[in-house]
Amino acid sequence: MSGGSTYQTCLASVGGDTDALLECVAGTLDAAMNTATDSVTNSVNTFFLIFAAILVFFMQTGFAMICAGSVRVNNVQNTLLKNLLDACGASLGFYTVGYAFAFGGSFSNPSQTTFIGNTNFFLMDVENQAFWLFQFAFAATSATIVAGTLAERCQMSAYLCYSVALSAFVYPVVVHSIWSNNGFLSANNSNPLLGIGMVDFAGSCVVHVTGGMTALIATNILGPRTGRFRDIRGNLLEKPRPMPGHSVALQMLGTFILWVGWYGFNSGSVVYLMQNDNYEVVSHVAINTTLAAAAGTVMALFIDTAIQEHNTGEVTFNLSYAMNGCLAGLVSITAGCAVVQSWAALIIGAIGGALFLGCSILLVKRRIDDAVDAVPVHLSSGIWGSLSVGLLADPTWVSKVYGNSNHAGWFYSWSRGSADAHLLACQVIGVLFVIGWVTVTMTPFFWLLHYFGFLRADSLEEVVGLDVGYTGGALHKRLHDKDDDQNYSAYLDEYVHRRKERAFMKNTSGHIPASSVHSPSLHGHSYHGRKVITPAMKEEAMGNSSVRSNSSVRVGAVSNSSESVKSPGSDRDWKDNDNAVMDSSRDSGVPSLSSVKEEHV
Repeated sequence: MSGGSTYQTCLASVGGDTDALLECVAGTLDAAMNTATDSVTNSVNTFFLIFAAILVFFMQTGFAMICAGSVRVNNVQNTLLKNLLDACGASLGFYTVGYAFAFGGSFSNPSQTTFIGNTNFFLMDVENQAFWLFQFAFAATSATIVAGTLAERCQMSAYLCYSVALSAFVYPVVVHSIWSNNGFLSANNSNPLLGIGMVDFAGSCVVHVTGGMTALIATNILGPRTGRFRDIRGNLLEKPRPMPGHSVALQMLGTFILWVGWYGFNSGSVVYLMQNDNYEVVSHVAINTTLAAAAGTVMALFIDTAIQEHNTGEVTFNLSYAMNGCLAGLVSITAGCAVVQSWAALIIGAIGGALFLGCSILLVKRRIDDAVDAVPVHLSSGIWGSLSVGLLADPTWVSKVYGNSNHAGWFYSWSRGSADAHLLACQVIGVLFVIGWVTVTMTPFFWLLHYFGFLRADSLEEVVGLDVGYTGGALHKRLHDKDDDQNYSAYLDEYVHRRKERAFMKNTSGHIPASSVHSPSLHGHSYHGRKVITPAMKEEAMGNSSVRSNSSVRVGAVSNSSESVKSPGSDRDWKDNDNAVMDSSRDSGVPSLSSVKEEHV
């Protein structure tokens, strides 16, 4: 509205009374200015939140690069596809019911304490859709944490199932309890627990403990990769067999991408940039994030170098531990990045890096297989990061961020002459709640997937690589030792033969026999499908007698599978059938197995 039109409107409204006219003009202009200011404020806040959401979602690229670099070359395509499915499954689950369970009712009725949200399903009546996008990026991050742990041995369908379940129900309940205004642990609750509630600014507990605990449960039920702790016959190895990834460069690229994305993860959690003094909080959060990452890197690298020098007398630097130490520092500072001083961020990050290293060594000793060390990085560091707030939260920053300085970190309480541990108690309760909730919900979920044969990939496909079985990739021959060189050809021959067998069965009986059957033992040692008999194993079984020269070593069907194919009585029978199978596969339209290439890398 122009100044002239404002004056004319007021003149027509109040007449010639000068005081009333001036009051009318001033009031009208103030209202217009407030409207313009609100519009600018909302625009800046929306842009800030969308930009932060983009940074957080870009972390999916970092996770994908780390996973791809940490697996062997036969599993790269499969791993990347599963990372993509994580994001897709999370978006579907969070759109339909996840956001409603997490924040439904928290803005319309903030005074009521509830266990789960009950409105805003399918984005209905959601006013701030930028906030939904930001929270979806967090849900996708929590789901992706699990992907690396289960790499190289998990079925494709299982990834999609757990990502939907986690983002649609398990994770939203945690979010509602800790971040929603209605949550019983929330610091934003009108009547917070113990007068302060749980302080988890950006999600050390909400995101990383949830994802890390899910990964630990899943890998325990799934079991280790074939050959990691036991040989193909199930015998325990004296030392765990290293299974290094094929590209350290991809791992390093992923680490830097995650570090960059973490600025959106932590700083973006301010949500409203133009509110109060939040611009100061954003800067403070970014600095603490940087310092914790640096401290975690240096601490993990230093401790590992000291251990290696003590054991071998040589000074070596492990790049993998340095990268994961960096991520551990980032996870550790996520909860308290807004409420601790910069010197405390250094301590938190350094201890996070040390805990990662200790937890990683402990998992190997307990023979728990984590392909990318996601459990040590996210679970152990997430727990420490959550508890560190209860020790080191500065009352000034707690007051600035949460408007409550009555209860600060325990160390600050001691400096005040008291032993107030209310905040620390809330942090402990929150961590125990998340661990308990995830355990109660995800343990039966993964157990059922495993029981019905939907979790573990077929053992033979696992050995030759999941790329060829799930994504149509080429067969690669990437070997690490002489024993593999002797056995791998048998694995490849058997895999090609079984593809012929399945094509033949499809043509003759109209269905394909199951490639993954339930093991008699829930925690079986990778015997989820068929048992491969290699030349070395046959020679040992025959008492070191001469073994018939045969390029294709056949596999017997698992006895407890009602759908597995009964093997003919001799290798000659298989040879006689091969040509017929090839002809059948061509006639039935099944892709010829000669198209499966073997590449020697």
